[in-house]
Amino acid sequence: MGVVEDSRPGGLDLTPWGKYSLLYNLVYPLLFHQLDAAAVMGELWDRYLTPAQRRVICRGLGLGPAEARCEAMFLAGAHDIGKASRFQMCERGAWAQVSDALQADAGPWRLIRHERASMHAAIELLAEFGYRLAGNASPAVRAAQILGSHHGRYLQCDVRGAASSRRVRLDLGGPLWQDLRRRYLAQIRYLAGATTPPARISAEAAVLLSGLVMVADRLVSQPHVWMRRAMAQTDGALVHWISTRHLQSADAEEGWAAEVVTASGLERIDLPHVPFTQAHPHTGGPNRLQASVLSQLDPVVKEQGAGILVVTDSTGTGKTITGQEAARIFNRHCGTSGVAVLQPTTAIADAAYENLVDYVSAHRPKRAPVSLVHSHSWNSAAYHDKRLLEAAGQLTLDEYFDEHHDRAGRPDHLVTVPDPFLRGWDRALLAQFTVATIDQALMAVLAVRYSALRLLALSGRTVILDEIHVTTPYMRRLTARLVHWLAALDTPVVLLSATLEPAAARELVHAYLTGAGLRTGRLDNLDVDVPYPGWLFAAARDGAMTRIDPGQAAAHATATRRTLTLCHQPVRAVRLGATERSAAADERLHRIAEEIRLIPADGGCAIIVCATVADAQDTYRHLTRLPWPRPREDLVLLHARFPGHHREAITRRVRTELGPAGRRPERLAVVTTSLLDMSLDLDCDLMISDLASLARLLQRAGRLWRFERLWREETGTGRSRRPAWILERGPRLTVLEPVADGHTHLPPWWGQGEPAFELHAAAHLLKASPTLTLDLPTQLPRLLETAATRIPGTLAALHAAYQGDLRAHEHLGHEQAVPPPARTGSLADLYRRPTTAGTAPTREGARPRRLLACYRRPDGSLHLDPAGTHPLPDTPRLPAPAIRSVLDRTVNVPEDWLAEAPANLPESWRQHALLADLTLLIHDATAVGPIRLGNHLLHLDPVLGLIHDAAPR
Repeated sequence: MGVVEDSRPGGLDLTPWGKYSLLYNLVYPLLFHQLDAAAVMGELWDRYLTPAQRRVICRGLGLGPAEARCEAMFLAGAHDIGKASRFQMCERGAWAQVSDALQADAGPWRLIRHERASMHAAIELLAEFGYRLAGNASPAVRAAQILGSHHGRYLQCDVRGAASSRRVRLDLGGPLWQDLRRRYLAQIRYLAGATTPPARISAEAAVLLSGLVMVADRLVSQPHVWMRRAMAQTDGALVHWISTRHLQSADAEEGWAAEVVTASGLERIDLPHVPFTQAHPHTGGPNRLQASVLSQLDPVVKEQGAGILVVTDSTGTGKTITGQEAARIFNRHCGTSGVAVLQPTTAIADAAYENLVDYVSAHRPKRAPVSLVHSHSWNSAAYHDKRLLEAAGQLTLDEYFDEHHDRAGRPDHLVTVPDPFLRGWDRALLAQFTVATIDQALMAVLAVRYSALRLLALSGRTVILDEIHVTTPYMRRLTARLVHWLAALDTPVVLLSATLEPAAARELVHAYLTGAGLRTGRLDNLDVDVPYPGWLFAAARDGAMTRIDPGQAAAHATATRRTLTLCHQPVRAVRLGATERSAAADERLHRIAEEIRLIPADGGCAIIVCATVADAQDTYRHLTRLPWPRPREDLVLLHARFPGHHREAITRRVRTELGPAGRRPERLAVVTTSLLDMSLDLDCDLMISDLASLARLLQRAGRLWRFERLWREETGTGRSRRPAWILERGPRLTVLEPVADGHTHLPPWWGQGEPAFELHAAAHLLKASPTLTLDLPTQLPRLLETAATRIPGTLAALHAAYQGDLRAHEHLGHEQAVPPPARTGSLADLYRRPTTAGTAPTREGARPRRLLACYRRPDGSLHLDPAGTHPLPDTPRLPAPAIRSVLDRTVNVPEDWLAEAPANLPESWRQHALLADLTLLIHDATAVGPIRLGNHLLHLDPVLGLIHDAAPR
């Protein structure tokens, strides 16, 4: 029989199952599931993919747009062909409904993953359809690997071994099964219109197609989607295929496949053009740098297409807005749509999320989901309790290796709230507008499951990497590989930085242009120096460089000019200790108290940045002795080792009261760590900092008098809002250098923070000018260059060790990253060092563990609070509020602190993805004190947060 006859009722055996519900004894035919995936793929091609993504796929397949669309539909439909085998036996209830002839031809049971079976079975059949079968990069092999990757992993395809015709017939059933697989694929190919085999499949096209197949499969595998189809089954492949385009109810507005994509929230939208001041309402219009981007970059991108834009400017001058406007220009001319903003930390990502929501909302779209993606994004208001329940979903045997699927349709929420499908753990990046930590993006170039889904999500829009200067050499090597892949996927990239080193800018620009196809030898002669302040655009097409007009750069530097003073203060670093004691005049704690002693009486806002959490706790305890009018309101402690809900509340308060639109308090002293270093729009009157690298000190200095110009313009009188004593001394950052015997001496409890050389180098520079007046932004590049190139002889050995560590970390990053597209043979090369999202090495060093403090009452019961008002939840099916109450109270700690912690989790928690890796720190509710875990003493204090000390040996 031919494909036409097979498409008719009774033409094909439809008894093999594709989806099965044990609860409802509901079976959905495999071929129908495959046709559903093909139909949804067609909608994704039309409504999710951007022109840039379609261009990459067409180029990579050697096909025109119509032919490439049909090929994508065929691959989506073929993804589960491996289920047409003895795999059917894994569900007894569904197997009982398979035809007697196929049951007899199956042979004995043998476990095989169905995605691997799909890859093996497809090789011979694709070759029969005209796909060239040769080496690892041949179309037949790569197409088969795309089918095998639909559960997130690229598998090695052994054409002469497990994927050979003999082994396929041995492993996947007899001749009836082989004939059925052939006829199923021929039917899908016929209905999808995929009559032209691709001449090639590039690595870039393969990755995008793999991601699309994953999305299509997940959409049609949602129980509420396939179960409705199963209860209204059609007879025959053609009738079922036609039904995917028909309205499913009287009130439906579009066909079934289109409705599925609409409900997912994946459809792209175009933000309407609005005036600059509407998109950015807290500005009076673009500054000089932003205006230069609007006037210069727009015509260049229109002519030359996508590329990489590097923007450098001092803190607080509107780089975020510059990035958003650049993204608008790129999206208009490059066939991209949407934006992904990548931030270095979760705290910064939370703030950036609110900013992006405001930006998108200012355009007043009907619907434009904005997602937040990081390890604690469950704590965001963007995600509802249902997402927490999904992590505890129970799977059928068929779905054992799958992610849990959503069970509800799209709710009626704010236009920027992600739809249910986009609230999945690894799907949120697919939203058109996304804020994420850079770690989430770096997993796209690590051997992490669903890395292809991440590359699909990041491509097709403008990717903004903010605060790029804070990446370590290891992370920068991974970032370079990421921008290389993004260039190969025709994706514009924007880098934003206040203190980006020239070498780092050169590395990332070269990586992008190499990914775009420029030869390395040609790049050696390119001048990639970035003006400061200013910007540089490198076109992907030919590497042509465009820079900000020098006149505009000079005018912007003049308009944003400000001076501040760095004051060097040598101190003796001593821990406060458990007992209350007085600090000596040369101690660090005494100097901090002296710097802010006028605030309690005369007002003012200060930020004290400490090197460690322990130093911050000591500093807070010491400063409580000052005569604060309202101690709880006037003095604030903020660091990373507070329970999540406590830390988020303090962070929000600080961002509000010291932000541009908040009601500024008369007095406030914030004792913190590096938590407030970057991308937070804060202003303080004075700042004190422990010794840090010069780049970090300059970053922190950006908070000093940040809104001074804005305030003077708003009042119209040129008057400042600062106390008189603050105005008299001016903006000043006091840097405390720990010394012993007249030399820099880093306290042993500082541990593995910033490299010792960078701290010593900063101390050497500050000693040379104990009171250093800086003229920003013009003086900043020269200052950074001096620190990087003029190495004193006394630091030569430390510098040599530092350079060795840099090279080692760069090499480690290179080894961990997946190969670039041009060096990818088998797609399995992209999955050679498999890891998980929870253990992915996006940063060097051990990953933190999560700790939950709880309290045991006299009756033996455990509670989340000392008063015993919140029992530790432990039920077979944990409700969402209970899950959130637990997660809100967790604290991240170094892994070695918990190495000897007992396994004491409730049984119900061990089955929940978000709770299974927690460690309980169980206090005695009647006498709360330090708990010994191996060599560590830990205690959660309600005011100071988690206190850590070394246990006596």
